[in-house]
Amino acid sequence: MQLYFSPLACSLSSRIALYEAGADATYVEVDPKTKLIRDGNDFREDYRGVHPLGLVPLVRTDDGELLTENAAILQYIAACYPDAKLAPENGLGRARLHQWLCFIGTELHKALFVPTMDAKAPPEVKAYALQRETSRLTYVDAHLRDREFLLDHFSVADAYLFAILNWTAVAPIDLAKYPALGAFMARMRKRPMVAKAFTEERALYMEEVARHAAATKA
Repeated sequence: MQLYFSPLACSLSSRIALYEAGADATYVEVDPKTKLIRDGNDFREDYRGVHPLGLVPLVRTDDGELLTENAAILQYIAACYPDAKLAPENGLGRARLHQWLCFIGTELHKALFVPTMDAKAPPEVKAYALQRETSRLTYVDAHLRDREFLLDHFSVADAYLFAILNWTAVAPIDLAKYPALGAFMARMRKRPMVAKAFTEERALYMEEVARHAAATKA
Protein backbone atom coordinates (compact mmCIF):
# COMPACT_ATOMS: atom_id res chain seq x y z
CA MET A 1 0.00 0.00 0.00
CA GLN A 2 1.19 3.51 -0.82
CA LEU A 3 0.01 6.61 1.03
CA TYR A 4 0.36 9.98 -0.70
CA PHE A 5 0.53 12.65 2.00
CA SER A 6 1.57 16.20 2.81
CA PRO A 7 3.26 16.88 6.16
CA LEU A 8 0.80 17.56 8.98
CA ALA A 9 -2.15 17.65 6.59
CA CYS A 10 -5.22 15.55 7.38
CA SER A 11 -3.34 12.66 5.79
CA LEU A 12 -1.43 12.45 9.10
CA SER A 13 -4.39 10.46 10.40
CA SER A 14 -3.89 7.81 7.72
CA ARG A 15 -0.21 7.51 8.62
CA ILE A 16 -1.18 7.10 12.28
CA ALA A 17 -3.68 4.39 11.36
CA LEU A 18 -1.10 2.52 9.28
CA TYR A 19 1.47 2.75 12.08
CA GLU A 20 -1.07 1.57 14.66
CA ALA A 21 -1.89 -1.38 12.39
CA GLY A 22 1.76 -2.28 11.86
CA ALA A 23 1.11 -2.06 8.13
CA ASP A 24 3.74 -2.58 5.47
CA ALA A 25 3.27 0.67 3.56
CA THR A 26 5.29 3.27 1.68
CA TYR A 27 4.81 7.00 2.07
CA VAL A 28 4.96 9.43 -0.85
CA GLU A 29 5.31 13.11 0.02
CA VAL A 30 3.40 15.72 -1.97
CA ASP A 31 4.32 19.39 -1.72
CA PRO A 32 0.98 21.11 -0.96
CA LYS A 33 1.97 24.31 -2.75
CA THR A 34 3.63 23.06 -5.93
CA LYS A 35 1.79 19.70 -6.07
CA LEU A 36 5.05 17.99 -6.94
CA ILE A 37 6.02 14.56 -5.62
CA ARG A 38 9.23 14.05 -3.66
CA ASP A 39 11.88 12.04 -5.48
CA GLY A 40 14.84 11.71 -3.13
CA ASN A 41 15.86 15.26 -2.26
CA ASP A 42 13.97 16.78 -5.19
CA PHE A 43 10.33 17.28 -6.12
CA ARG A 44 9.60 16.31 -9.72
CA GLU A 45 6.43 14.61 -10.95
CA ASP A 46 3.14 16.55 -10.86
CA TYR A 47 0.86 14.82 -8.37
CA ARG A 48 -2.15 15.97 -10.37
CA GLY A 49 -1.22 13.27 -12.83
CA VAL A 50 -2.15 10.83 -10.06
CA HIS A 51 -5.09 12.77 -8.58
CA PRO A 52 -6.44 15.62 -10.75
CA LEU A 53 -7.59 17.61 -7.69
CA GLY A 54 -4.15 17.46 -6.12
CA LEU A 55 -5.60 16.61 -2.72
CA VAL A 56 -4.20 14.27 -0.09
CA PRO A 57 -4.51 11.68 1.24
CA LEU A 58 -4.61 9.15 -1.55
CA VAL A 59 -3.95 5.44 -1.21
CA ARG A 60 -2.72 3.16 -3.95
CA THR A 61 -3.73 -0.34 -2.94
CA ASP A 62 -1.63 -3.44 -3.51
CA ASP A 63 -3.89 -4.14 -6.51
CA GLY A 64 -3.16 -0.72 -8.00
CA GLU A 65 -6.54 0.79 -7.15
CA LEU A 66 -6.61 4.48 -6.16
CA LEU A 67 -8.68 5.53 -3.17
CA THR A 68 -9.28 9.14 -2.14
CA GLU A 69 -11.13 10.95 0.66
CA ASN A 70 -9.80 10.70 4.19
CA ALA A 71 -12.86 9.07 5.79
CA ALA A 72 -12.93 6.36 3.12
CA ILE A 73 -9.19 5.71 3.40
CA LEU A 74 -9.31 5.46 7.19
CA GLN A 75 -12.12 2.91 7.04
CA TYR A 76 -10.27 0.98 4.34
CA ILE A 77 -7.14 0.79 6.49
CA ALA A 78 -9.21 -0.42 9.44
CA ALA A 79 -10.82 -3.10 7.25
CA CYS A 80 -7.44 -4.24 5.87
CA TYR A 81 -6.03 -4.74 9.36
CA PRO A 82 -8.89 -6.03 11.53
CA ASP A 83 -6.55 -7.35 14.22
CA ALA A 84 -5.56 -3.74 15.00
CA LYS A 85 -9.18 -3.05 16.01
CA LEU A 86 -9.16 0.43 14.53
CA ALA A 87 -12.92 0.23 13.87
CA PRO A 88 -15.84 -1.40 15.69
CA GLU A 89 -17.02 -4.76 14.43
CA ASN A 90 -20.79 -4.45 14.89
CA GLY A 91 -23.22 -2.48 12.76
CA LEU A 92 -24.08 0.26 15.25
CA GLY A 93 -20.44 0.67 16.19
CA ARG A 94 -19.50 1.11 12.55
CA ALA A 95 -22.30 3.65 12.17
CA ARG A 96 -20.96 5.57 15.19
CA LEU A 97 -17.50 5.54 13.63
CA HIS A 98 -18.91 6.88 10.37
CA GLN A 99 -20.83 9.50 12.34
CA TRP A 100 -17.65 10.86 13.92
CA LEU A 101 -15.66 10.72 10.68
CA CYS A 102 -18.40 12.72 8.96
CA PHE A 103 -18.59 15.24 11.80
CA ILE A 104 -14.84 15.79 11.91
CA GLY A 105 -14.62 16.03 8.12
CA THR A 106 -17.52 18.43 7.61
CA GLU A 107 -17.99 20.44 10.80
CA LEU A 108 -14.35 20.77 11.86
CA HIS A 109 -12.03 20.11 8.92
CA LYS A 110 -13.87 21.84 6.09
CA ALA A 111 -16.28 24.21 7.82
CA LEU A 112 -14.07 25.53 10.62
CA PHE A 113 -10.35 25.00 10.10
CA VAL A 114 -9.93 25.30 6.33
CA PRO A 115 -11.55 28.77 6.02
CA THR A 116 -9.75 30.16 9.06
CA MET A 117 -6.34 28.98 7.83
CA ASP A 118 -6.80 30.00 4.19
CA ALA A 119 -4.66 33.09 3.57
CA LYS A 120 -6.82 33.96 0.55
CA ALA A 121 -10.15 33.76 2.41
CA PRO A 122 -11.80 37.19 2.90
CA PRO A 123 -12.10 38.39 6.53
CA GLU A 124 -15.87 37.95 6.48
CA VAL A 125 -15.48 34.31 5.46
CA LYS A 126 -13.08 33.68 8.34
CA ALA A 127 -15.44 35.45 10.74
CA TYR A 128 -18.38 33.37 9.52
CA ALA A 129 -16.42 30.15 9.99
CA LEU A 130 -15.33 31.15 13.49
CA GLN A 131 -18.97 31.60 14.48
CA ARG A 132 -19.18 27.78 14.41
CA GLU A 133 -16.20 27.25 16.71
CA THR A 134 -17.87 27.30 20.12
CA SER A 135 -20.83 25.06 19.29
CA ARG A 136 -18.79 22.48 17.36
CA LEU A 137 -15.82 22.22 19.72
CA THR A 138 -17.99 22.38 22.84
CA TYR A 139 -19.95 19.43 21.45
CA VAL A 140 -16.85 17.26 21.08
CA ASP A 141 -15.40 18.54 24.34
CA ALA A 142 -18.53 17.46 26.22
CA HIS A 143 -18.44 14.03 24.58
CA LEU A 144 -14.83 13.48 25.67
CA ARG A 145 -15.29 14.81 29.19
CA ASP A 146 -15.72 11.37 30.74
CA ARG A 147 -14.18 9.15 28.09
CA GLU A 148 -10.73 8.46 26.69
CA PHE A 149 -11.67 8.06 23.02
CA LEU A 150 -14.52 9.06 20.71
CA LEU A 151 -15.71 5.43 20.74
CA ASP A 152 -15.14 2.69 23.30
CA HIS A 153 -11.51 2.25 22.23
CA PHE A 154 -8.94 3.96 20.00
CA SER A 155 -10.17 4.13 16.41
CA VAL A 156 -9.36 5.85 13.15
CA ALA A 157 -11.76 8.62 14.23
CA ASP A 158 -9.39 9.53 17.05
CA ALA A 159 -6.51 9.66 14.57
CA TYR A 160 -8.53 12.05 12.38
CA LEU A 161 -9.52 14.28 15.31
CA PHE A 162 -5.90 14.44 16.48
CA ALA A 163 -4.69 15.47 13.01
CA ILE A 164 -7.29 18.24 12.72
CA LEU A 165 -6.88 19.64 16.24
CA ASN A 166 -3.14 19.93 15.64
CA TRP A 167 -4.02 22.81 13.35
CA THR A 168 -4.90 24.97 16.37
CA ALA A 169 -1.16 25.69 16.40
CA VAL A 170 -1.70 27.96 13.38
CA ALA A 171 -5.46 28.57 13.35
CA PRO A 172 -7.02 31.40 15.42
CA ILE A 173 -8.63 28.88 17.77
CA ASP A 174 -7.67 28.57 21.42
CA LEU A 175 -7.88 24.94 22.50
CA ALA A 176 -7.37 25.98 26.13
CA LYS A 177 -11.08 26.85 26.22
CA TYR A 178 -11.87 23.18 25.76
CA PRO A 179 -10.17 21.22 28.57
CA ALA A 180 -11.39 17.77 27.52
CA LEU A 181 -10.02 18.33 24.02
CA GLY A 182 -6.72 19.48 25.47
CA ALA A 183 -6.57 16.34 27.62
CA PHE A 184 -7.43 14.22 24.58
CA MET A 185 -4.53 15.72 22.62
CA ALA A 186 -2.15 15.12 25.54
CA ARG A 187 -3.24 11.46 25.70
CA MET A 188 -2.84 11.01 21.96
CA ARG A 189 0.69 12.43 22.01
CA LYS A 190 1.64 9.75 24.54
CA ARG A 191 0.62 6.94 22.20
CA PRO A 192 3.88 5.64 20.66
CA MET A 193 2.60 5.39 17.08
CA VAL A 194 0.89 8.78 17.22
CA ALA A 195 4.07 10.36 18.55
CA LYS A 196 6.16 8.63 15.88
CA ALA A 197 3.91 9.79 13.04
CA PHE A 198 3.67 13.35 14.36
CA THR A 199 7.42 13.70 14.98
CA GLU A 200 8.29 12.45 11.51
CA GLU A 201 5.79 14.69 9.76
CA ARG A 202 6.69 17.73 11.83
CA ALA A 203 10.29 17.40 10.65
CA LEU A 204 9.10 17.17 7.05
CA TYR A 205 6.82 20.17 7.61
CA MET A 206 9.71 22.28 8.86
CA GLU A 207 11.65 21.30 5.72
CA GLU A 208 8.64 22.33 3.67
CA VAL A 209 8.41 25.74 5.36
CA ALA A 210 12.13 26.37 4.80
CA ARG A 211 11.87 25.23 1.17
CA HIS A 212 9.01 27.58 0.42
CA ALA A 213 10.75 30.47 2.18
CA ALA A 214 13.87 29.90 0.09
CA ALA A 215 11.81 29.77 -3.12
CA THR A 216 10.16 33.10 -2.23
CA LYS A 217 13.57 34.78 -1.78
CA ALA A 218 14.99 33.33 -4.99
